[in-house]
Amino acid sequence: MAIEHDYFGLLSSGPDGSIFWSETVELGDQAVTVDLTAPDQDDVSADALDIAAALISGLEQVDGAARRGMLAEVDDRASEVTEYILQQQEAYGDELEDVLVDVSADPAVDIIRSMRLMSMTILADEHGGSEPFAVLEYALDPDNTDDVLLVNLSSDGSVQSVMSGD
Repeated sequence: MAIEHDYFGLLSSGPDGSIFWSETVELGDQAVTVDLTAPDQDDVSADALDIAAALISGLEQVDGAARRGMLAEVDDRASEVTEYILQQQEAYGDELEDVLVDVSADPAVDIIRSMRLMSMTILADEHGGSEPFAVLEYALDPDNTDDVLLVNLSSDGSVQSVMSGD
C-alpha cells in the first residue's frame, strides 16, 4: 500500500506498514538531512503530510524558531541548553572562538548561532498529539555527533522542549 502526496510523491510502505522518506535539503551553506517516518502508514493523515511539507519548505523559519527556543532557556541555569553551552566552553577552552561564526560579548548567543542544523526527523504519526512531531538535531561540531541538542517541535511548529542528545 502507498500514500501519494504532492510534495513527497509516492510514499510506499514497507512490509510492516511503516513509511520512510529521506532527502537532503539546503539551508544556506549547509546540507540538512530530512527524514519523514511513521511506524504505520494508517496513522498518517494528509494534514500531517501537508504540515511536514510546510516545515521542510519553511526550514529557515523553523531553524530560527528552534534557535529562539534554545536562547529562551539560556537564563535557566539547570536547562540542558545551559549545560551544553558550559560543556562546549570547557571542551574548546581558548579555541572556542575558532569554531564560532560570530564572536560577541555573549558566548551563549555565539554558540547557539554557530551550531549547525544537522537533521530534522518528522514523526508523521504524531500529528496533533503530545509527542514531538519534528525533532531538529544541532551540533557545534558536525564531526562530533555525541554532543548535540535536540529541539522538539509540535505539529504547529512551536518548540516543545530542548534536550541533550547524549
